Amino acid sequence: MSGNLIFKSRSLSFADVSLSVEPLEKDPQKVPYVAWFVGEKLFYRSDACHCFEELEFFAKRTAGYRLNEPAAGSAAGEASLQLLSPEHLAPVFLMWPHRRFNVRLSDAAKPEVPMMDGSAIPFFCEMRKFCGAPEELVFYDAPVHAEWDLDSDASIYGHVRITPAETFEVEYVLDRNVARDGYDLKSAASVSIYSPENLYQIFMARTFIHQVELERARAAGLLAGVDESCGLLLDDSLCVEKSSGCCENTPSTSPKFRIANEPAMHKILDLIGDLSFICPALPRVRIEITNGGHVSHRQIMEKIIPYVHAGIFTQV
Repeated sequence: MSGNLIFKSRSLSFADVSLSVEPLEKDPQKVPYVAWFVGEKLFYRSDACHCFEELEFFAKRTAGYRLNEPAAGSAAGEASLQLLSPEHLAPVFLMWPHRRFNVRLSDAAKPEVPMMDGSAIPFFCEMRKFCGAPEELVFYDAPVHAEWDLDSDASIYGHVRITPAETFEVEYVLDRNVARDGYDLKSAASVSIYSPENLYQIFMARTFIHQVELERARAAGLLAGVDESCGLLLDDSLCVEKSSGCCENTPSTSPKFRIANEPAMHKILDLIGDLSFICPALPRVRIEITNGGHVSHRQIMEKIIPYVHAGIFTQV
């Protein structure tokens, strides 16, 4: 089968966005390759991953990047292109590291990857039809020893620890509380990734938001595009999915998680997506993280990215 895969759905900001993925040739002799285009312009290529450091990172409930090349007629210093929310699609390319892919967001005015159902599984299922059985995953050594607190306004709310490992391992803990966050939520999950089968369950985990956070985001003018199809909405009884729209207040009578500890598992998906956006390969590290997010994931990436250069490009 050949051709382009088209994905359409709501995004964080827009009621309709689309993206196409073009699977190219398979070549085990070449490094893992994903090229991201916004409009007609090349935004980033994973086989030149040193260029990743040139992208300006920001986070507004999702991972965002700016390509600081002013367009013709734009004001001095104005970023010409943005790419938001690649973290649910990027992990899928881990499954076919020897295929090459062009990813195109056709509308530069809507630079967000479709949310689909808030997980990676719809992307994977369609890609599987085009690309065949997943291949053996690609890993690289990253002998990183690092540890730091996550803090805001002198208040510590989380922690990160990175150590070398024989494969990619994550232990992710969410510990939200009313005093700090306005709601309670406790969820924890751990994974060890050796093969594509280990990724499948993680791909199923949907993004989530608590009603308290949703109301804050809407008041700030964010999340204008999302509805109940975009993920999990949690209510005050913690892990209960709303049975109807995001603005409804009637919870279902029981949790509707796809998998155990789905909130923490989705944070692991976010972390894998943030790391694999650099290049569709995984570092051999163990990451222990409490109350992380895209900003802390970026801090982890900054520790690991020198080893992407040294590892992937000397192995292939």
